[in-house]
Order: sequence, then C-alpha cells, then structure tokens
Amino acid sequence: MKIVLDTNIIVSAFINPKGVPAVIISLVLAGKITLCYDNRIFSEYVEVLKRSKFNFDSILVDAFLDFIKDNGEYIIAEPQNIKFDDEDDKVFYDVYKSSDANYIITGNTKHFPHDKNIITPREYVELNY
Repeated sequence: MKIVLDTNIIVSAFINPKGVPAVIISLVLAGKITLCYDNRIFSEYVEVLKRSKFNFDSILVDAFLDFIKDNGEYIIAEPQNIKFDDEDDKVFYDVYKSSDANYIITGNTKHFPHDKNIITPREYVELNY
C-alpha cells in the first residue's frame, strides 16, 4: 500500500509515540506502507522536524528522513488545477494525484477536496488493520 503523509502526522507521531499517528509511522518503518513524496514534501518534513520548538532528537529525525529517502517512492508530481485555501497543502494533493498512492493521511481533512481516500490516521487504521 502507498500513502502520502501530511507533515502533521509525522510531528504527532514524534510527540506521542503511543498515538495512532505513531502506528502509521511504525507501519512505514516496517515496510508495510510505502511513503510517496516529492522534493517539496521532503523539504517540508526536514524544515518542520528540525524546528527548535519541537526539540526532537536529531539522530531519530535524521534516521527517519534517511529511511524515507531510501525506502519511500519519489514522485515527479504534476501540479493539479485546483485551488487550495492553504497552498502548502496542495503539494500533498499533487503527489497523491500524480502517483498510485491509495491515501492521503492527514489530521486536517477539511483542508483538502472531498475524497474518500483523504483520511485521518484513525480512519486509515480502522479501514486497513
């Protein structure tokens, strides 16, 4: 299975390693899910995860980012002709539509167009596990 993962899910998993977002990350790390990304998404992951306000362990962050580069699926995304209130969210949609990803998993489904495959982490786990 392939997914596009909004940055807020990764941040949530790093903050609470026992929460549902952490289950998603565990599935990625176990090779059960492939993470689809492009340069824009990867750059956002790096920038957000390395913010000093989070104070995440830099070794864990770097290991996670290396894992994504080594095991994720890099996508050359075709920009979609759709307007987003927050254009930062559009990159995830572009990758989703340009790949054969099954889902976008996000904590902010209301920021995306209505699509049955744009779901929360809890919905993903309930549907698939």
